[in-house]
Amino acid sequence: MSVPMPPGLRIGSLRRTLISFRAPKPHPDRFCPLSSSSQSSSCSSRSLLSGFIRATLPSRRSLSSSSQVPRGPHTSRMSPTPRLRRVDPCVVSEIVALISGDSDDLESKLRLLNLSPSHALVSETLRALNDRGVSALRFFGWVLGSYPDFRPNSEAYNLIVLNLGLFDDYSTMHRVFDEISSKGHCLTGKAFSFLAARGADVIKDSVRELVELLSRVGGSCRGSGIFSLIKLLCSMNAFDLAISVMEETARRTSYYNVLIAAKCRNLDFQGARDVFDKMRRFGCDPNTKSYNYLLGSLFKNKRVVEACELLQAMEDLGYVPDSVTFEVILVHACKANRMSFAVKFVDQMLSEGSKPSLATHAAFIKGYFWSGHAEDAYQYVVDMSMKDKCSVNMNFSLLAKLYCVSGRIEEAGRILYEMMGEGLKPNFPVYMRVMKDLHKISRGDLALELKTKFQQFSLRTDGR
Repeated sequence: MSVPMPPGLRIGSLRRTLISFRAPKPHPDRFCPLSSSSQSSSCSSRSLLSGFIRATLPSRRSLSSSSQVPRGPHTSRMSPTPRLRRVDPCVVSEIVALISGDSDDLESKLRLLNLSPSHALVSETLRALNDRGVSALRFFGWVLGSYPDFRPNSEAYNLIVLNLGLFDDYSTMHRVFDEISSKGHCLTGKAFSFLAARGADVIKDSVRELVELLSRVGGSCRGSGIFSLIKLLCSMNAFDLAISVMEETARRTSYYNVLIAAKCRNLDFQGARDVFDKMRRFGCDPNTKSYNYLLGSLFKNKRVVEACELLQAMEDLGYVPDSVTFEVILVHACKANRMSFAVKFVDQMLSEGSKPSLATHAAFIKGYFWSGHAEDAYQYVVDMSMKDKCSVNMNFSLLAKLYCVSGRIEEAGRILYEMMGEGLKPNFPVYMRVMKDLHKISRGDLALELKTKFQQFSLRTDGR
């Protein structure tokens, strides 16, 4: 659950800055303009943000060239989610071979395997059957009938829905939807991924059938199902179908946000803006999250002027930025090497009780390190260890990793040694990488010291 930003963290007035695209006047600290010398040296987030935008905006001459970013479709396709192999693949293969045979005595043959169905085994088997396009209905029914104490989890239910969709078995799917709602489980995009292989004409009928089923069932199944269906269709760039689903069910901000996010992934920023207009026409107001999707994409694609205009529009319409909004701005500031502004702004956030996210800290550390200021990255980590204790382990571990990646192995080792000396346990993969690299450069002595330090955490766990 997101924590509301303190009242002090509000976007300042940007109107005059955005009317004339001129560079700001020189100032002793151009990232923290003060109206008079008598003001406090601790800048408010409001004035800091205004200063950042003034410092970031290009001149009118560069505006036409800087905002031209080639547009193209989002070409990534759905790919299977990587998963750990938690069961014996030979057992899964044997089960799948029996089911594929579709013999009359299938259930008897399954009993002879002396299985102890677990969530992992059932899920892996369902995945294998889906991959091969083999019906899983008899197997799933056999598991439920033979092992009454077995309770399918959400993953298994989503996989069986996918399997039923492959065979257009909507009558059975209806019963499964009822079961899912009664158990309080939720549907995900995985359940509807069979739609990706459907042709343009067929997919319309399938989507219509699914919407009717979900509407009849109701409950958790309907809410999660409609959202996941819209999200899947957007990932397929089937925006017209996604909108038709909203027209048949409900026009909600969360649904439109999925559309905005998909348009931004495709770099279709005008299309994303059109979604904002459409929302308002139908009485469905955007929220801060709606703006964050577009804001983040604009900054990511170096369309800084448009991002600043969007910030102005947010303020004019009365939207209060949340922690994600400020994270987007801070990350961009670090990437743009506006470190002076970023540090003052994050200090102000901390003083007003708002904690930067781990992603924000990572942006600072990487921004300093890769710009050739490793010492400043180290100092930032040390300073934040006193201001934001929840991020200490991650920050030190990331810094050690950056030293390691850049070939400065001994310094990476010293960072880990220092943090463990303070009782901080490093990220284990980082620790192991540094250990291996130390041995490669014949610094086994330092690796041994690190190992000795690291063993203290094992002793604490064992209670000795």
